[in-house]
Amino acid sequence: MRPTLPADAPAPDELLNTLLEVSQTGVMLMRPISEAEGSIVDFDLEYLNPAAQRLLGQPERPPQTLLEIFPHAGFATGIFAFYRDTFESGISRQEHFNYQYDGIDGYFRVVARAQGPLLVVSIADDNDTPRTAMQEALRQSQQAEQQARAAAETERNLLQAIITQATVAIGLFQGDDCTVTAANDLICAIWSYSKEQVLGRPLLEAVPELVGQGFDDLVREVARTRQPYIGQEVPAQLRQPSGQIETRYFNFVFQPLYGPAQEVLGVVDIAVEVTEQVLARRQVQDLNQELAAINEELHAANEEYQSANLCLLDAQQQLQQLNTELEERVQRRTAQVQQALEEAEHQRGQARLRQELLGQILGQVPAIIVTFSGPDHRFTFFNEHYQLLAGGRAVLDRPWVECIPEAVTQGLAAMADGVYNTGRPLVTRETPAELAHEPGQNRYFDITAQPLLDAQQHVRGVQVFAMDVTERVLARSERETRQRELQTIFEQVPVPITIMRGPELVVELANQAICELWGRSPEQVMGQPYFEAVPATAGQGFEEILAGVMQTGETFFINEQPVQLDRSHTGRPPLGYFNFAFQALRDETGTISGLVAIGTEVTEQVLARQQVQELNEQLAAINEEMQATNQQMADTNHRLSRTNADLDTFVYSASHDLKSPITNVEGLLLALREHLPTQAYEHEHVPQLLAMMEDAVARFQQTLVHLTDVSRIQQSASDQLPEAVDLPSLVEAVCLDMGPELAAAAATLETELDGCPTVQFSAKNLRSVVYNLLSNAIKYRMPHRPPHVRLHCRHVGRQVVLEVHDNGLGLSEMQRQELFKLFRRLHNHVPGSGVGLYMVKKIVENAGGNIEVRSEPGVGTTFTVFLPATE
Repeated sequence: MRPTLPADAPAPDELLNTLLEVSQTGVMLMRPISEAEGSIVDFDLEYLNPAAQRLLGQPERPPQTLLEIFPHAGFATGIFAFYRDTFESGISRQEHFNYQYDGIDGYFRVVARAQGPLLVVSIADDNDTPRTAMQEALRQSQQAEQQARAAAETERNLLQAIITQATVAIGLFQGDDCTVTAANDLICAIWSYSKEQVLGRPLLEAVPELVGQGFDDLVREVARTRQPYIGQEVPAQLRQPSGQIETRYFNFVFQPLYGPAQEVLGVVDIAVEVTEQVLARRQVQDLNQELAAINEELHAANEEYQSANLCLLDAQQQLQQLNTELEERVQRRTAQVQQALEEAEHQRGQARLRQELLGQILGQVPAIIVTFSGPDHRFTFFNEHYQLLAGGRAVLDRPWVECIPEAVTQGLAAMADGVYNTGRPLVTRETPAELAHEPGQNRYFDITAQPLLDAQQHVRGVQVFAMDVTERVLARSERETRQRELQTIFEQVPVPITIMRGPELVVELANQAICELWGRSPEQVMGQPYFEAVPATAGQGFEEILAGVMQTGETFFINEQPVQLDRSHTGRPPLGYFNFAFQALRDETGTISGLVAIGTEVTEQVLARQQVQELNEQLAAINEEMQATNQQMADTNHRLSRTNADLDTFVYSASHDLKSPITNVEGLLLALREHLPTQAYEHEHVPQLLAMMEDAVARFQQTLVHLTDVSRIQQSASDQLPEAVDLPSLVEAVCLDMGPELAAAAATLETELDGCPTVQFSAKNLRSVVYNLLSNAIKYRMPHRPPHVRLHCRHVGRQVVLEVHDNGLGLSEMQRQELFKLFRRLHNHVPGSGVGLYMVKKIVENAGGNIEVRSEPGVGTTFTVFLPATE
């Protein structure tokens, strides 16, 4: 029946608008949004009257949909399902809702009905209506749930903030393939990869440079044995930002990470790079060795004095450069720590924003409501959440224990019996239960059981209201586990770390390293104000430093602070040097709640720099002594140069002057052969004597030629300028000249010259070197083994290395020591003068190179020629 309005009433549309405007009840018109198959997935808000606008805090026509504005209206509260079912049913329905999300907190009475293509909804504020005990319990449980989640999130944020702010590299590996599931900025910088490139990937895929270095095996071994692994100054080949692969050194700990059931969740890597300390120590050791060598060389020959002087000058430059580099590296490291702390502060702010967003997204665990009647507890009502929890086994008017038999064994039925028999309500918290269709999975519930009374106040049944608080229990367990893990990690970190809270700076956490630094045990400092726990630090300016950090939030650094430690059990000196960083900690509101102090020991860098300074002073004193010695050596070298020049002139002149007499002797022998009567040749000694005399003359002439060549090598050493020599063409020409020798010996010559297509050297001298080495390899072959000769050339650094290997007679150690002496012949079964290898050695050494030989009798010989590089 349509309502009868007064005759003078306004038009219906006008009257409707006025009613909607003055109504104290919120009214909404919503249009369903459907998928292609017809199911409703959301609602558009077409119109909100002023009362609805005030209740919901929205404009008359909101631009967003229902679930976009109120995401918790979905599964968490069931409001969307109520609207959807009402529209599809076509009948009027009403319901009460408790909504504590999206900026709204209150009870609401909602009435809805479909009208054509729209859903008409009436909303009234129901906060003033008295609530039942069950409703109040639900509300309190929801608030406790949210507080527990917030506490867990705070703990996770604290752990993440501390890991991010730590001045040590931290990573977490899980699974047999060592998947990287957590990594702070420092460990990503060590690997030279971003977090996006490493997180969620196996370690050897994320950082391929670690393949074959054994770190993944160590991680798996720690996970298998549950025993931590501590590495000291362990080398690792890692890619640098420049793309180069370099060896870096680290102190690190692989620590197993345990879950609530003490299962191994993964392995935590805590690492500190000590490359600078290792290299500095090695450089100091090298410098000590160089100084010892310099002291011995002071008493060597004149040429060795000059070489020692050059080495000392080079060592001094290296020491000065090392000192400068150490200072620069310390400054860069300090700047990196400052930058890392600033980035950590920024990330903590981003984490708070993410926490607020997460609080809007997380849903409420639905309530479970069920009622029983009679002493055998027959089902009279259960909601959808209980049926879902029971695995669909609940049946109306059937006894509870028949449908859910595990309720007896787990004591739940006895709880219902107690409420039914005594008539007193029962409230439990975090009651464990294991459902038959979920074996091995424990759930936890907050349960409120109340008696249901009839008109005569007799107990006729039991009503049970329960909240699944499994996540809250697990969250608390996880929080406790993380706290223990954090304590375990800090205990094993090899750097001093402490966390202090409140205006009195109460020590909340202190690892073993900081306790050793303070000279206190953990029991003496935990829970105590800092300056009471460590009174020795009072009055040294720390009060002003820590107060400044707490007031301004700015990070404060102390560099190379000397500290006396008890290290008698380690054998290390008691005096140590440390860099300290004091960083403020903030709570969820951004308020400074405490600070963290992190230290890094730099004792080795400081001592290394001090030692370098001492070495510089020693070198300065040695240089003063060497300057006087150098002047003496210069005078002596000048006299020796003149003497050597005179000797070379004498040898050249003597060899030249002896040529004429020996030529005359050769002519006389020729004339003697021509004038001897035929009968004289019949005497057996005459031909033999003539042959011996001619052989002696030939050898004497050859000796004169070699003396001239040796003298010429000495005189022209500075005249043979290096030039670009095509080594393969030069070797080919030598092989053509030696063709008859190679064929006669059935020799195999193998060349490998791709590494040195062009050599900077005197072409004439290089040809002499190659010819002599190849000729000797063929000449001194094994009698019953075809010679096999290999000529190989390669670059080693900036040097050119030429190597000739044969399978000939070989040399003993005594023969090898005599090998390069002038006119020294080690084998007499083949012709030779003992000059060739002497000339090869002189040619190479005059050019600034050197020659080495390795040999084994009966196996073969290898000659290695090191030619100097030319700019």
